[in-house]
Amino acid sequence: MLPFLLISILKEEWYPFFFKLARIWARFILIGMGFKTRIKRDQKTEKGKSYMFVANHTSMTDIMLMLVAVKNPFVFVGKQELTKIPVFGFFYKRTCILVDRTSPRSRHAVFLRAQKRLHQGLSICIFPEGMVPEEHIDLAEFKDGAFRLAINHQIPIVPITFGDNKKRFSYAFFSGSPGKMRVKKHRFVETKGLTTADTKTLREDVRGIVLKQLQEFHKK
Repeated sequence: MLPFLLISILKEEWYPFFFKLARIWARFILIGMGFKTRIKRDQKTEKGKSYMFVANHTSMTDIMLMLVAVKNPFVFVGKQELTKIPVFGFFYKRTCILVDRTSPRSRHAVFLRAQKRLHQGLSICIFPEGMVPEEHIDLAEFKDGAFRLAINHQIPIVPITFGDNKKRFSYAFFSGSPGKMRVKKHRFVETKGLTTADTKTLREDVRGIVLKQLQEFHKK
């Protein structure tokens, strides 16, 4: 796929083509590692509409699973450090919105780049924990960025819960096993009429949705 991937990143307007190729790549990676995806949706996204996709972050497979679970072309907002990964970092740097979490100027640049992408009809994906939490933590506190962006652009938030990624393939050495990867795409949380003063409430509401589903997954 390499020649096609290289061509697809030559122009920004070709990103939807790159996204389709990335979804194929992600599916093959997950199948090759012995993972079976099980995706349930409470509400379907509409073609050509922009959304803010947010999910819990527990594993190196989260990026691939997000690509498989979501059909609407979206752009990841992710940490700048991932550009150092060989090959993956090359494409990551050219297709994602990068943020240096230590720089206020970088955070402002993220807002402007996200705004540009949304105007192009794309969606945005953020893991709002801003990190992969320690093994004993189910769900870390959410940061404001994704919710402030969604409010500013008045786009729906789509909470997504990944139920099994941590035990399938976590950051701990010698961990993981083949098996199912359950995904729950929840009903959208609307932001129309909300202001930045509602950011904290919105953030906690969405976190509550994801956490409740995680607890349900753990019971099964």
